[in-house]
Amino acid sequence: MTPLTTADPAARFTGTGAWRQGTAYGLLGLPLAFVALPLYVLLPNHYAREFAAPLGALGAVLLATRLVDALLDPAIGRWCDRLAARAARAVLAVGALAAVVLALGLWGLLFPPAALRTTTEALLAWAAGALVLTYIAYSVLSVAHQAWGARLGGNEAQRSRVVAWREGFALVGVLVASVLPSLAGLQGVVIVFAAALALAWWAWSVSVPPLAGHDRTTTAPSASPWRHSAFRRLMAVFVLNGTASALPATLVLFFVQDRLQAPAHAEPVVLATYFACGALSIPLWVRAVARWGLARSWLLGMALAVATFAWAATLGSGDWPWFVAVCALSGLALGADLALPGAMLAGVIGQLGERGRSEGAFFGWWNLAAKLNLALAAGVALPLLALFGYAPGARDPQALQALTAAYCLLPCLLKGLAAAALYLGVIRPAAAHAPTPIHT
Repeated sequence: MTPLTTADPAARFTGTGAWRQGTAYGLLGLPLAFVALPLYVLLPNHYAREFAAPLGALGAVLLATRLVDALLDPAIGRWCDRLAARAARAVLAVGALAAVVLALGLWGLLFPPAALRTTTEALLAWAAGALVLTYIAYSVLSVAHQAWGARLGGNEAQRSRVVAWREGFALVGVLVASVLPSLAGLQGVVIVFAAALALAWWAWSVSVPPLAGHDRTTTAPSASPWRHSAFRRLMAVFVLNGTASALPATLVLFFVQDRLQAPAHAEPVVLATYFACGALSIPLWVRAVARWGLARSWLLGMALAVATFAWAATLGSGDWPWFVAVCALSGLALGADLALPGAMLAGVIGQLGERGRSEGAFFGWWNLAAKLNLALAAGVALPLLALFGYAPGARDPQALQALTAAYCLLPCLLKGLAAAALYLGVIRPAAAHAPTPIHT
């Protein structure tokens, strides 16, 4: 197990320098989360409305490129480890190149050349190529940034602060991206994104670096993370919990529009409440870690989510003001999902003696799982709803019951399984191997 001392760079995320170090490292989370909304939400609608792209063909392009992106993450992670073994400045240099490609890729996707808009085939071919490059650039930047944070080391409370800064800025990025298109248009979105990305990369470049050569017995990444049972157990929890969280994210607007029959102005209110409460809750979860530890704090967040979605299952037509409270509480649980699992993974890496060698490999697989969670949620929920007779705009009681089950009850079941896996696979083994206190 890697010894942790006050020399670990993560210790500088506490005390008088916490704001400076937290902002310097975490700021990159803002543009990375910011760009996800245009890529995953705005792009399909933009191509369908502005360029008359067929939804079926467009969906196939989006799915195929997203799968390519996800499957490349482990290889990207191993490459990032080799870069880090050379020097921190090598990681930053590649990060700068990825940032440039990412900004240009977003511009090219939203504003394809006029010559390629004449035929559907040419337009979709352009979109496919641009998406692959943009996704790869995004993955390189995000995996390198996450691995950098894990290499800072620290105890549980310190690791949770490192991740909390990154994820807190990410939630701010989501909030900004959700309102900016209506205020500044798509050109404004790209300009603001490019400026934020440049500023965030500069801040990252002057942030505290990992200790050179710390805990490094070789300059090459070690074997696959999957050979370690501790990683497999934590990954099982992460996949179950991530799928449980992705299901409501996929179905929330259907639930608001059809089950609650809420007015149009309710939609931005519930989404803003959810993300704002998630951002505001992160400091509370960091304080919880200092008292109860990472795993038990995450377990508490899961329990809160289950109770909240069980309450949501009792809501019906006209109850959307109560649903705002549901979003506030589920946003509070979201803070735990964002701030704690990544810090737990960093701890596993240190306990396995892989710190300084294989963070990229671990986070590459971690990111692949996160992306597949979203695809799995949509792939399970939407066909099931169709099977039980639900379609957008439905008012049939049986169809609405199916929607409630998919939005509220299935996530509760999966969260419960994740909580059981966390307790049985992570908390109990850790307690069993903890040293017995000596009483005098």
